Amino acid sequence: MTTPDTQRPRPGSDILRTALRRNLGAMAWGTVLMGLYQAGETAFPIALGLIVEHTMRDRSPEALGVSIAALAVIITSVSLSWRFGMRILQKANTTEAHRWRVRVAGCGLQPVARDVDLKSGEVLTIATEDADQTADIIEVVPLLISSLVAVLIAALALGLADLRLGLLVIVGTVAILSILSVMSKRIGSSTREQQARVARAGAKVADLIIGLRPLHGFGGNHAAFGSYRRVSTEAKHQSITVARVNGAYAGTALALNAVLAAAVTLTAGWLAFEGRINIGELVMAVGLAQFIMEPLKLFSEMPKYVMIARASAERMALVLTAPPVTAPGTGRPAGDADLEVDCVRHGALRKVRFRVAAGEFVAVAAYQPRAAADLAAILALNVPPDAYEGAVRVGGRDLADLAVEAVREQLLVNPYDGEIFAGTLRSNIDPSGTSRTVPEAVEASMLTDVVDLHSEGLDYAVRDRGANLSGGQRQRLSLARALAADTDVLVLRDPTTAVDAVTEQLIARGVAKLRRGRTTLVITSSPALLDAADRVLVLDEGVVTAEDTHRNLLATDEEYCLAVAR
Repeated sequence: MTTPDTQRPRPGSDILRTALRRNLGAMAWGTVLMGLYQAGETAFPIALGLIVEHTMRDRSPEALGVSIAALAVIITSVSLSWRFGMRILQKANTTEAHRWRVRVAGCGLQPVARDVDLKSGEVLTIATEDADQTADIIEVVPLLISSLVAVLIAALALGLADLRLGLLVIVGTVAILSILSVMSKRIGSSTREQQARVARAGAKVADLIIGLRPLHGFGGNHAAFGSYRRVSTEAKHQSITVARVNGAYAGTALALNAVLAAAVTLTAGWLAFEGRINIGELVMAVGLAQFIMEPLKLFSEMPKYVMIARASAERMALVLTAPPVTAPGTGRPAGDADLEVDCVRHGALRKVRFRVAAGEFVAVAAYQPRAAADLAAILALNVPPDAYEGAVRVGGRDLADLAVEAVREQLLVNPYDGEIFAGTLRSNIDPSGTSRTVPEAVEASMLTDVVDLHSEGLDYAVRDRGANLSGGQRQRLSLARALAADTDVLVLRDPTTAVDAVTEQLIARGVAKLRRGRTTLVITSSPALLDAADRVLVLDEGVVTAEDTHRNLLATDEEYCLAVAR
């Protein structure tokens, strides 16, 4: 299957065309069945008019029986065509929405991040609501065509009775659609703005949920909630605007349809009074005038749904057409699992240079948190190689020359705030189910107490974002996942900030033991991890200012002692 990265950029109109093109078969069958439904609905008042005419003229029980049988056939065809037509269209709609949800989600899971100025909450809204509304075009087009069929059949039947009645329906329908198409443009722009504001509100509340405990800790919850309230209020006002525009649209459509139906009824009555049409044709005209309200209403709502689908497609295009932040290479690291940072300058880093030999355990004591974050971001490929000076090499080759997938097979960077997913302890530690070192990783990360605490063991259920775990348990679970991956090069950033000193000592020993002979870099201020490392690099003001073992640095460097001693 072609990945989003290899497909050409597609604006909203291309997305809609793609959705229509790959559902042509379902739409064709749906259109035929819905056309039969509308034709049957239209035939009902026509049949009533003919029954009245023939019954009054022939007064035959046989003719009445045939008429009743004909009505039964019409009713049956109407019921079956609606049932199967909507089943086909809704299945195609649901399938198409699923395809776009997967496509949008796939963009976020690509090895190379995309240059999208959207938060995760906004992308979530695009992958759900916008995908659903875009797929609605699958139903909109067949319903539009079938409504047109109903209007044309009604116009033809009325035209056969009297040409003026048929022309009145056609001219009135064109006038109604012309007016409503102008109004639908306002709906499209308002809906697009509403979707953007609702997405921003969703992103804000997602951020609040993630940071709720820290916010309560330093008393920032009131300010944060006030910020969310402002964003939510903006979304509410825009939703009210959209509802007002939709109400005006629906009211105008209903009024215009009613005027047209009344005009047809009055014209038919006048023609019957003048003797230009008979009683049966008058009954047919009055029945069609009442019936035509429904397809006209459906027909007149279609421009609105088209504009909503287009607005949603354009929002999806923001994600699908976003270019990758960098053009990755195609090479693979050499056999040696060493890591080299050569004169890297980025953010708080000022020509950082060091090398971690294959099988070595090195710790970096960063005095400034910003420098630690920038170094971790570069190693995690969150910063494109062309966005910083210098070079980072894995296995002797520059990251810029390597395929992202190949780098991540050999180099894993585990952030200090690793995400916890809904599932079990086991599925969080070993998502792919292929790791052979899960027991060792659990022991080294000191997650054993969590496993032993529950009768289910590793199958203990974990809620989304680890809501039923403490901060230290979540951190140890994330560390266990990184260790279970068993990569050639592992980078850990502050893996023990949420655990007590005793547990920290045990984790340091466990990590050093489990990673013996494997290349490991730990960015930390933990004395236990610094002591477990083969050597320590001091990162101060963006450069490496000292290098030695932890104990030698404690004995010779007063600033280091003040920075890391607890």
